[in-house]
Amino acid sequence: MKRRQFLQTCALGAVSFSLPTWAASCPLLNQTVRTLDDDKEVNLCATYGGQVVLVVNTASYCGFTPQFKGLEKLYADYQSQGFAVLGFPSNDFAQDPKDEKQIKDFCEMTYGVKFPMFAKTRVRKDDADPLFKTLATAAGGDYPSWNFHKYLIGRDGKLFGSYGSTTTPAALQPIIEKALAAHA
Repeated sequence: MKRRQFLQTCALGAVSFSLPTWAASCPLLNQTVRTLDDDKEVNLCATYGGQVVLVVNTASYCGFTPQFKGLEKLYADYQSQGFAVLGFPSNDFAQDPKDEKQIKDFCEMTYGVKFPMFAKTRVRKDDADPLFKTLATAAGGDYPSWNFHKYLIGRDGKLFGSYGSTTTPAALQPIIEKALAAHA
């Protein structure tokens, strides 16, 4: 076996063997979701486990839509320290009727969004998808009551906090810094 094949085999084995460990270490993110406007499936735990993660339900036609700019700033400022913003568009509050390509283009062209965006999802209590049910349960039943609700997950995989729409990205900066410093 050539050295390269050997290293690939070892790496694949290590990843496969440790998947259950990742799942156990980040139960809030143990979900597979589809990226926005394509069919790429992403296991959130495998991809973002061990990082500080801000999960946000977004909308294109909301009074809080300008928060995209602040979310992108947080992502740009802290990504190198192990921080990610994950955006989940939702039309649950009738403010994002666009299709996924239109949403992606809007976010990129209007706000320069580079943080990961995922497929349109349901976030309201009765119809919430598994990720938002899991996050809301961890937050004591705090489901999004409007667009731009935010869940902050620490490096340890536990919920660090749940924040309503009126909490701006700038207001989260010291909280994110505290989360990044914890378990570093």
